Amino acid sequence: MRCSTTFLGLLVLWAGAASGVDSVSAPRPTPLTRPEMKEYLEDMKQRTPRIPLPPLTDEEKAKLGDREAGYESRLRALYMPYGDGRGGFGGTRPGGERSNEKSADAKTGRGTGGGFGQSDPAMTLDYKFKTSLFWIVSRTNNCQYCLGHQESKLLGAGMSEDEIASLDCNWQAFTPKEQAAFAFARRLTLEPHKLSDGDIDELKKHYTDMQILEMILSLAGNNSINRWKEGVGVPQSAGGGGFGRRTEGAAAAEARPEAHSYLTPTSEKFETKVTLVAPLSRDAAGQPTRQTLATRPKLESRKEVELALAKARQRTPRLPLADESKAREILAEDAPQGALPQWMRLLVNFSVGGKRTVAGIRSADEKGDLTPLLKAQVSWIVARQDRAWYATGQAKQRLKALGQSDDQIYQLDGNWDGFSPRERALFTVAKRLAASPVVLTDEDVAAALQQAGNRDVVQLISYTTNRASFDRITEAAGLQLEP
Repeated sequence: MRCSTTFLGLLVLWAGAASGVDSVSAPRPTPLTRPEMKEYLEDMKQRTPRIPLPPLTDEEKAKLGDREAGYESRLRALYMPYGDGRGGFGGTRPGGERSNEKSADAKTGRGTGGGFGQSDPAMTLDYKFKTSLFWIVSRTNNCQYCLGHQESKLLGAGMSEDEIASLDCNWQAFTPKEQAAFAFARRLTLEPHKLSDGDIDELKKHYTDMQILEMILSLAGNNSINRWKEGVGVPQSAGGGGFGRRTEGAAAAEARPEAHSYLTPTSEKFETKVTLVAPLSRDAAGQPTRQTLATRPKLESRKEVELALAKARQRTPRLPLADESKAREILAEDAPQGALPQWMRLLVNFSVGGKRTVAGIRSADEKGDLTPLLKAQVSWIVARQDRAWYATGQAKQRLKALGQSDDQIYQLDGNWDGFSPRERALFTVAKRLAASPVVLTDEDVAAALQQAGNRDVVQLISYTTNRASFDRITEAAGLQLEP
């Protein structure tokens, strides 16, 4: 995979590119080149959060002391139910990326879930490799907050500036094994509806089944984090997550510049190279533009959905499932009555992270202030965007159990005329956040806040990230839909 050199005049077009960052009615533009990307990362420090927070109370100030009141920590404290997980991370709280970083071995990363939860001894993929995949996911999703943090982590793991630039436009600088994983990361992120047996077969040329599952779980977590950060509008941290730091401990503290900036030098050979990772629109002359895209196709007809669900009931999973008795032993009190669903048996292939993630997914479904009906409706809407047939079938079963008719269920694929303004506003947030996190606009979130209030919108965003993760895990594994 090689980058093409951009057309003449790119740098002129680039001037003022960041002007779209604060647009409330349009998605943030997609930077085309590495220097332009760094400009956008720097501009993200000035981002206005999407969820307005009330002034700190005296009680909060007393608890904080000299510490700064973080935007995400206050969102969690004010609006999220205690113990509710986000994105299928096995119980991590919204904004849990930092806790995941702390669980990683900074040099090898072995045993870390990379977004899947705390360390699991059965996980074997390298930290730098999984962080490279996170970079690709974030570039594909145009999540500039997460992209900045992955830049920091890759530099800290010993990757050079040119190696990071190559992730965007010169995959032939990497091994065939790495290239296969990079292509899979982009496909699972951008086009989960196009996943096929061939995608997994290609990975099996280089990785074991458990490494592939670990990769899927990590990538699903990355996509979830992107959607949380974009959904609530997290500004980039002033320190950039330590961007540019290559050493650790006391040496790092001495080396850290007083004024952090992403605007570091870029090698001449990469200055005008256009990304081949981020999805790009093109003008009439075939030249790339910065217009951010959502690439999901038109939803299928009701008949086509029913045929797809019938096929999902007959398919064979692409990855092995844990024996039911062994899975019950691992899950213990978290195991439901009756036959264990395939998604649980898939996850507990990793006994530590899997148990935690099962608990987190169930917590997201069972806790909080959103009604069971709204959660089931959102599960359907998100799964339909992802063409995740296992998740679509499960959502349909939940909706039927809640008394919804087939006609009512399929109305969720329509224009929502029969729903209230509150429902339509929340459905819009879920649909756009699922399709591509950055196409959700400030205006969309503001409309939902007006209709439903801060608490429900924050919990909706959190729940949507959970379903986006669940969709990718279950569909990549090709799970068979249970009766």
